[in-house]
Amino acid sequence: MSKLTKKQKLAAEKIEAGKAYSLKEASQLVKDITFTKFDASVDIDVRLGIDPRKSNQMVRGVVSLPHGTGKVTRVLVLCTPDAEVAAKEAGADYVGLDEYIEKIKGGWTDVDVIITMPSIMGKIGALGRILGPRGLMPNPKSGTVTMDVAKAVKEVKQGKIDFKVDKSGIVHTSIGKVSFNADQIRDNAKEFIATLIKLKPTAAKGTYIKSIYLSSTMSAGIKIDPKSVEEI
Repeated sequence: MSKLTKKQKLAAEKIEAGKAYSLKEASQLVKDITFTKFDASVDIDVRLGIDPRKSNQMVRGVVSLPHGTGKVTRVLVLCTPDAEVAAKEAGADYVGLDEYIEKIKGGWTDVDVIITMPSIMGKIGALGRILGPRGLMPNPKSGTVTMDVAKAVKEVKQGKIDFKVDKSGIVHTSIGKVSFNADQIRDNAKEFIATLIKLKPTAAKGTYIKSIYLSSTMSAGIKIDPKSVEEI
């Protein structure tokens, strides 16, 4: 077993074993225990009391974080020529259609989000095997298949994220950077958790929010008291 570095020991000392922190406390603590030289992402993991194998208990949605993600999101818009100018003016990094479809078929996926129009989905369907496993396939539920591509681009650039529960019943996503102040991290976490609560399936029984953990890219997880969610 590898020895802990001095910084790792300092971080470990700041977390009280077995303690569940309030969201406010955790938002400051995640900054205090992160010693990376780069601006680490702040991640949240929420275990839900659902059975994701059942279609009526699937949890998937989008949320616009009040303070954004802190990340530079590379956006590709696959659209008709008449929508290209609006997409570019909205901040899309790549705009086009057939040339990018061919690039993707060749293995290019150097983007974070792909936005398209309903009329284009027929052409994109064949890319499912490439885009699906990477979480890049446009989907009407996530707002990435729309007639108003410019609006969709602006929302993504401003901090709109798409999330989906995994096979274990856990929703994992990044909600900011450690360079954010504690209040910004807390605000983003509150908005994300509030959105999850709104999406609670009617078929879900018992405790819905089972556990919440906050962490940074290379830090230990900080357990959050689910009851502190009541503050939201």
